[in-house]
Amino acid sequence: MTQSLSAALLAAFAALAEERRPGSWAEMAAVDLAFERSRTRDHGDWASNAALKLAKSFGAQPRELAIEIARRLTETPGIANVEVAGPGFINVRLDTAANGAIAKTIVETGKAFGSNFTQRGRPINLEFVSANPTGPLHIGHARWAALGDSIGRLLLASGATLVREFYINDAGAQVERFGRSVLAAAKGDPTPEDGYPGSYITDLAMRVIAAHPDLLGLLVEAQLTTARDRAYDLQLSDLRSSLAKIDVHFDMWFSERELHPKPENGGPSLVDRAVARLSEKGHVFDEEGAVWVRTTDFGDDKNRVIRRFNGDYTYFAADAAYYFSKGDRGFAHKIYLLGADHHGYAPRLKALAGAAGDDPEKDIEVLVGQLVSIDGARLSKRSGNIIELDDLRDWLGTDALRYWLERYPMSSPLLLDAEILRKRTNDNPVFYVQYAHARTHNAALKAAASGVTRDEFSPGLLAHETESVLLVALHEFLWIVSLAAELREPHRVAHYLEELAGLYHRWYDQCRITPIGGEAVMTVHRSRLWLNDATGQVLRNGLYLLGVSAPERM
Repeated sequence: MTQSLSAALLAAFAALAEERRPGSWAEMAAVDLAFERSRTRDHGDWASNAALKLAKSFGAQPRELAIEIARRLTETPGIANVEVAGPGFINVRLDTAANGAIAKTIVETGKAFGSNFTQRGRPINLEFVSANPTGPLHIGHARWAALGDSIGRLLLASGATLVREFYINDAGAQVERFGRSVLAAAKGDPTPEDGYPGSYITDLAMRVIAAHPDLLGLLVEAQLTTARDRAYDLQLSDLRSSLAKIDVHFDMWFSERELHPKPENGGPSLVDRAVARLSEKGHVFDEEGAVWVRTTDFGDDKNRVIRRFNGDYTYFAADAAYYFSKGDRGFAHKIYLLGADHHGYAPRLKALAGAAGDDPEKDIEVLVGQLVSIDGARLSKRSGNIIELDDLRDWLGTDALRYWLERYPMSSPLLLDAEILRKRTNDNPVFYVQYAHARTHNAALKAAASGVTRDEFSPGLLAHETESVLLVALHEFLWIVSLAAELREPHRVAHYLEELAGLYHRWYDQCRITPIGGEAVMTVHRSRLWLNDATGQVLRNGLYLLGVSAPERM
């Protein structure tokens, strides 16, 4: 409906523009013509401030322009009336039957309702989490996992061609320290001074020994190689398992090792080629024996060393090779979701995109999330200094954990309120939404038991005030999904679902689906069953986009 209204608004503006200034309608952007759901019934169902935005270009007063547009909109099928309020707001009230028709559309569309094509034609690489494979995932990773997965779901629902990618940081010195830590634990020796503490290292050591009983009988160098490689595989498997338990999955696990030279291959590595490509574009220079990239040309605060004077590549070299790899694999648009401790990476990654010949404002997004903490949580016994993701999930549950992590903008610090999240009351927002969904299912069962079916539908009978408001909110779901995808903001879906749940509860308390006493089943009951089931479908679809279950019983 929002698309239909916007199209009608565009047609009205275009006709008027052609009369006053031919061709000027092409200057209007879709955002200027958007309708928003009215927050009060006194202002109708939908409202637009387009006249206020465009009056100057028309050479007219906003209210004068709004009145002229309102006159043209009244001729649009499905619109009951149009009013102009204040300095030039256009308020639209829908015809009852046109408003109610969405219920049948939703039920018949099912899981696909909310899908749209606003991101179609955009091959996107979405990278998130990307934790070092040297330890368990923790509370910080949990936020990026939940947000990244939900952003991916929103992009797919909006028609994007998407790959969700985990970058495995497995080529640095940390992997060697990890291997030495596991081997020391296997021998019963103290943790190396620069090693990794925690009983999870001991657990890994025992698992390595179980797989390689002869480990300590091998030559010293073979001991370290075996312990490191086997522990690495085990830890990476544990990371996958932890993510799968909160329903987060990746299409691609990319190893940093793929970027660096491999003795068996010979020839230039991806890192070598990245440096050569940057040099060909004229952004590389030598100074003090090192090789630099002139990233300050693209907004970075300083130029970056890509190869040290001793010939070793820097982390920036791997970043460059990885960026080129994404482009070479067909991803014109790259999204990086980074933690708060990586806020300094944003300007250098954008500068890298510019040096690679891309548009830093269009071809790359660097989304930096803020820290997350929790009241009452104990540090992991296995890790000793972090709150592990597995412990969080076991304590709070996947649904409560994911919903809360996605309910707030990633740009704001987040405190998980464990007391609320463990409640089975309406104080807990995820319980409130899930209960609304379960209520729609229970209502449908009661309707069936009373002989109410969906073999008849008359949308014009859905005329109660609570029905009108609920129906308008259902219309809005498609717009919410496309907007949340465009802005990379899953919290908009969560807030929408909570409002929808409240509107459903108020409707259910005032409009009966099943007849009372000996009353016969009427068309209005059947039509309300369509509305009940449509609400349940939208709640279900929205919860899926957040990676949260939609239980049928609570």
